[in-house]
Amino acid sequence: MSRLTRGATATTTGCRARPDRSPADTRLAGRDAVTGDWLRIGGDGRPRCWWPGDDPLYVDYHDSEWARPVTDDVRLFEKICLEGFQAGLAWITILRKRENFRVAFAGFDPRVVARFGPGDVERLLGDVGIVRHRGKIEAAIGNAARVLEVIEEHGSLSRHVWSFAPDAAGGRDGESSHPSGIASVSPSATALSRDLKRRGFRFVGPTTVHAFMQSMGLVNEHLPGCHVHEECESERATVLARVRSAG
Repeated sequence: MSRLTRGATATTTGCRARPDRSPADTRLAGRDAVTGDWLRIGGDGRPRCWWPGDDPLYVDYHDSEWARPVTDDVRLFEKICLEGFQAGLAWITILRKRENFRVAFAGFDPRVVARFGPGDVERLLGDVGIVRHRGKIEAAIGNAARVLEVIEEHGSLSRHVWSFAPDAAGGRDGESSHPSGIASVSPSATALSRDLKRRGFRFVGPTTVHAFMQSMGLVNEHLPGCHVHEECESERATVLARVRSAG
């Protein structure tokens, strides 16, 4: 999600614990439609975290993607890139453009993106279907090369980033100042951010990395009582056990 801030409605934002950014951040609108536990009962009668509101795209993202553990290197790289593009924007903006991004960035195959040159940068700057920000575009290309270095060193990007997943229940090792209990940063995210920066990654600050960890299932910050909370936690525990046993 994005940072947790009080927004105006429950239908316009994305999902990090940061304002105007990802789902859980920007959905802190009035509690009239929200339970005291920051859960909403959807039109389908199921309780879920408040931040998707009634936006069908957001609800589907909440139910089927957010906090579902991901170990595929391409999807992990894609999310690192999209979190970077989201900086300063609402996650829903990126979500609505995601298919355009996938076409523009060759499916986020890091082997292909790492070979993008100046001509590709100009092509992307002219693509109205994506966020046209030179710094973010060049960062995504540079980050692709850094991903290939991580894969060379550790065998996969997944193995490396999952080594930072906390063992705490739900992976929640951060302190939250928000009444929902969802954190916007954590020690594990800060450690991963520091590691990625040391390797030359860009647009990977601690808050951005925490949002990445939330969405990719390294952390399960669905609220207790949300209809997918237990399922996501079971999936996270399974993946974490597999990663730990593999060394």
